[in-house]
Amino acid sequence: MADRHSIMVKEIDLIQSVINRMAHTSFLIKGWAISVMGFIFALQSNKDIMFVAVIPILLFWILDTYFLQQERLYRKLYTWVIKNRMTDDSHIYSLNATRFEKSPYKDVMFSITLGPFYGGGIILVLLASVIAQGL
Repeated sequence: MADRHSIMVKEIDLIQSVINRMAHTSFLIKGWAISVMGFIFALQSNKDIMFVAVIPILLFWILDTYFLQQERLYRKLYTWVIKNRMTDDSHIYSLNATRFEKSPYKDVMFSITLGPFYGGGIILVLLASVIAQGL
């Protein structure tokens, strides 16, 4: 019993480190997105580039969605290990989370954490572009 417990503890530590890396990567992506948005607003005088500036923000949104989707899979793996490791020896130390069902991409993309952040950023850039075109 103690051996199973130590396996479970080590396994959840490994999974938690993966989840932490995913969350950190998502944080860095958001930082880069904010930097790009700031750069876009600094170039407001160049009216032609404003609409094109939506593309990098959209790409950051897609990339961040991928990492959040992966993080959710690892959270499912974490939950599975907590519930089943004491009675089930299958998939010991396996960090392969592909056996769990992925959240639909659009649901993750428009989640409460990503949708307002990137959607709001795109709306701000487009609004700034429209205002710059009118000036």
